[in-house]
Amino acid sequence: MVDRKQFKNIEISRLGLGNMRLPCKTPIKREANPLIDYNKAQELVDMAYENGVNYFDTAYMYHAGKSEKFIGQALKKYPRESYYLADKLPIWMCKRPADMQKIFDKQLQRTGIDCFDFYLLHSLDKGNFEKCEKYGAYDFLLEKQKQGLIKNIGFSFHGTIDDLKTIVAAHHWDFAQIQMNYLDWKNQDAKTQYEILTEAGIPVIVMEPVRGGKLADVPKRVEELFKNNAPDKSIASWAIRFCATHDNVLTILSGMNAKEQMLDNLQSLTDFVPMTDVELKICQNAASIINESEIIPCTGCDYCADCPKSVKISTIFDVYNKLKTEEYTAEQAKEKYAQIDVNHTQCVACGKCKEHCPQSIDIPKMLSETISATF
Repeated sequence: MVDRKQFKNIEISRLGLGNMRLPCKTPIKREANPLIDYNKAQELVDMAYENGVNYFDTAYMYHAGKSEKFIGQALKKYPRESYYLADKLPIWMCKRPADMQKIFDKQLQRTGIDCFDFYLLHSLDKGNFEKCEKYGAYDFLLEKQKQGLIKNIGFSFHGTIDDLKTIVAAHHWDFAQIQMNYLDWKNQDAKTQYEILTEAGIPVIVMEPVRGGKLADVPKRVEELFKNNAPDKSIASWAIRFCATHDNVLTILSGMNAKEQMLDNLQSLTDFVPMTDVELKICQNAASIINESEIIPCTGCDYCADCPKSVKISTIFDVYNKLKTEEYTAEQAKEKYAQIDVNHTQCVACGKCKEHCPQSIDIPKMLSETISATF
């Protein structure tokens, strides 16, 4: 059974199941076809639950709105008190304060539950937080908490260090969710984010521990580095164990969409032993090597998926990154691009994708550079 950590008067599993990357009915990436394969996804939920995972995370726009409905149905077979469900309020989708209520009501309807155990203001940065304050979003959640519809209030974060300090100081938070892994420990200053939250007494929930799978599919030099030091451990386990080594991490969200991933993560977080200083140094060295590979820092979250021209943004970036890390040859990359009907002229540089990218990637610019660098 996977390890658990104390949170208030309950215990939360060290591993949480994220529901942003569930198995789909076609091999096409989710921004092209977000239809969830309920049978395969249900098997993953059952496997997680049976091995002690009790934290399940979803959001209003995951799988084009289908994730909430799926996880609500998938968990119905289990006693309500035996698991914890997290959902999020996407403030950028609210045109007026009344929209917060509409979205919240829709989330309750989709999931079919009567209370969210954990509820977050979604993807806060300076702009989104200012809008939250303008609309009274935190007070809105406090009222829902008083009504018994929310138990714990938190936020997920994709901003600057100054943004985080402002958000932390503004209200009382039960928890916070940050992007944390051995690559972003420095690249996105997750180290400072973690320290700010820890000093404030706010438990950390980790998202993107394997960076959308990128830290399971590393350059050959990194793979050799890990295997030379621990031949019996998977590449992904280094990323998971790095996060779990930090004591203020409550749970680690993984968007597992295959049983093999689930088994590996369960093994990494059962009878967990923190990393040694030597292992942490190895992770630091791995990050340096990855940074030399010039990959695009896309995690495949698909917040950019609502493209008016239906450009398959994260798919294109994924192929490019695999070319750069030598997983694909130039010919293989061209074949993959052909399969997704890549035409960089489809992009009209409207900037809509850039506005919603948690990694702050200049997507229109990178799309142009990616295709021209490949062909």
